[in-house]
Amino acid sequence: MLIIVGTVLSAQRDEPQSVAERSGFTETSRYMDVRAFLEALAKRHPDVHLETFGTSEEGRALPLLVIGERNPERARPPVVLVIANIHAGEVEGKEATLHLARRILDGDLASLRNSATWLLAPIYNADGNERISLDHRTEQNGPIGGVGTRENAKGLDLNRDFVKLESSEARGLVALMTRWDPDIVVDLHTTNGSYHGYHLTYAPGLNPNTDARITTFTRDRLLATVRQAMASRHQFRIYDYGNFAHVDSLEEELEGFAADDGRPKAWRTFDERPRFGTNYVGLRNRIAILSEAYSYLTFERRVKVTEAFVEEIMRFVAAHGRDIRDLTSRVDADWSKNASKTEAGVAFTLEALPNPVDVRVGAISTIPNPRSGKQMHAMREDVAVPTRMTVYDRFTATASRHVPREYIVQGSPTLIDSIARALAAHGIRTDRLQSTSRHTADVFVIDRVTHAERAFQSHRETTVTGRFERRDVDVTAGSLAIKTDQRLGRLAFYLLEPESNDSLVTWNLLDAELAAGGAHPVLKVP
Repeated sequence: MLIIVGTVLSAQRDEPQSVAERSGFTETSRYMDVRAFLEALAKRHPDVHLETFGTSEEGRALPLLVIGERNPERARPPVVLVIANIHAGEVEGKEATLHLARRILDGDLASLRNSATWLLAPIYNADGNERISLDHRTEQNGPIGGVGTRENAKGLDLNRDFVKLESSEARGLVALMTRWDPDIVVDLHTTNGSYHGYHLTYAPGLNPNTDARITTFTRDRLLATVRQAMASRHQFRIYDYGNFAHVDSLEEELEGFAADDGRPKAWRTFDERPRFGTNYVGLRNRIAILSEAYSYLTFERRVKVTEAFVEEIMRFVAAHGRDIRDLTSRVDADWSKNASKTEAGVAFTLEALPNPVDVRVGAISTIPNPRSGKQMHAMREDVAVPTRMTVYDRFTATASRHVPREYIVQGSPTLIDSIARALAAHGIRTDRLQSTSRHTADVFVIDRVTHAERAFQSHRETTVTGRFERRDVDVTAGSLAIKTDQRLGRLAFYLLEPESNDSLVTWNLLDAELAAGGAHPVLKVP
């Protein structure tokens, strides 16, 4: 009854309603529904700006609602970007973002409106969203009217595209990050996998090359505060993102396990590589937060827990905006001053917390989707059994390399142009050397080039092994120079370092230049 009354009152105020609300949470919004909702808000509020930040592969404009000053140079700090629907089968973030936009403009969150600049991108994978089918994510607990696809129209997973930037969507989003430089990026998803006892799980950026102050602030202040508020204000259980595994076989993910299964269990997080958006944001010296609503919770409850999670992040931002902006500014300044005195990781491994932790193990039942007849999994919200286990929620470097003063890329004009375009797409500054000059440089001599046996995202990933030798090198005019003391120098290191585990080498941009016994075309100037 309360939901019906609320809907009627909202309709009387001529406020837009999401498709999820109008359908009783049996359907999710199409692209034009999202556009209509945002246009209605912008029409009601002339000082709110509905923009686009790129186009999809099929030519759909990607909408961005800007609540605050539309000029980034005059934006009220901090700047917060919320991205939803990067995987278009994971749809609650899309609906939750629309609801939050309405609430911050016309509802109970209006007091937060002027505490930051809010950038809301509710339908990032617009093309995948339009491929709604009852055959997608069939075990997910609704919406029973179906959802879109994980991939975009080119078959690319947009949350694996933050290094190679092959999709028009990713290029548009990273250009948005370069233009607006958000202090916080929140990325909204839905889980797959383990039967845990949480309504939502979360993670900060996980790459250890992220400044430790960013990671500590995100884990120990921001997310700790949000976690407490989610329990006290909203009665939702949330915890660090992960999946169950056996301690002696961490790569073998477990959905569930019997109570009498005596093998020691672990709870492990996902991946540290910057191909994942939140890890990428950390290498841009910014705060990143991953949200993963539990897929076996009902669709309505997933929307509500996601909405509550972002709401509590917004409340934290309103209370601690100056601390956030001071932190990101200080990290930028310190990197620029100390980059070439720094070592950073190129290979990493999972690290466990020092002591076991009680992780809540859940249970599911099976119910039919009344439209498709297929079986859905339903969370039993009353089952959340604390179970002591080892928790792997972070990574540590297993190999590190010195950050040089600058990198120099030499080789064919075709290679140099392709590397220049790739770095420019990330917002990294480069210079062309105007004359031939001699440099003392660390040259990576290649012992072995390896290509993955199986393709991933249409690439056979490349790795090189070898050793650095210091040499005097004649560098020709037209070579590309990349200084590391720029704000994105941490990201430049990851993309250009020969042994980096997720770099331009990984994604085949340098394949033509790589051969055993030869020199890697990227020099390090100490």
